[in-house]
Amino acid sequence: MDEPTPLEALLRRDRWLIGAALAAGVAICWAWIVPMCVDMYGRMDGAAAWMMTERWDLFHLTLLFAMWAVMMAGMMLPSAAPALLLYAAVIRRSPAGAAVSAHVHAFAGGYLLAWTLFSLVATILQRWLAGMLWLTPMMEAGDRRFGGTLLVVAGLYQFTPFKNSCLRYCRSPAEFLTQHWRTGPAGGFYLGWLHGLYCLGCCWALMLLLFAGGVMNLWWIAGLTLFVLLEKIAPFGKTGGRFAGLPLVVTGLWLWW
Repeated sequence: MDEPTPLEALLRRDRWLIGAALAAGVAICWAWIVPMCVDMYGRMDGAAAWMMTERWDLFHLTLLFAMWAVMMAGMMLPSAAPALLLYAAVIRRSPAGAAVSAHVHAFAGGYLLAWTLFSLVATILQRWLAGMLWLTPMMEAGDRRFGGTLLVVAGLYQFTPFKNSCLRYCRSPAEFLTQHWRTGPAGGFYLGWLHGLYCLGCCWALMLLLFAGGVMNLWWIAGLTLFVLLEKIAPFGKTGGRFAGLPLVVTGLWLWW
């Protein structure tokens, strides 16, 4: 077997380093979320104790926003790995190859910014839903019809052209980079931000299902994370994701009756 060229060896090293950093970041996110989920359905005197406050002041709202931001990062970064690794490989082969780290960090920062803004909206929405008594103190749907509506919306959205358009770029990072390429770290941030917006356009309705199954329901969080990952990277992801919309709609309608 031929020995790898210096460039090939460097690319392999980059993949390992970026992959390891990505895995570490995801692991850190889950290391905070999992204890909160376990405590939420346990004694509630540990990592989730702050959620039981009766007075949602700025401190508790900040913690709630942080919880959403960390949860979104932990759930969505795995499915962004192909785009991030491909972008790093392209940069390494370009004249800007020496600054690959700065470019990759910029791309990841832009991607996470999109989901951080979603987290801000989710935080506001959660407090509004709690005030309307549509969400229980356990952060679960307090009304069957409310939960059913979320399932119907998410299920129907799986069939929309907009969902399909966003999913295409999520499943084809090479096509995305080719059509939207920008140079420099600023260009990397723009690409990450745009990729995050496509990802958000693809998955926002699925993420709202956290309000139906429980924002701190660990099995629900893990299930949605796996579903999003398979929809974006599995060969059957596009078709499977669309067919998954039907049981979501049926279950949602059943909850209405």
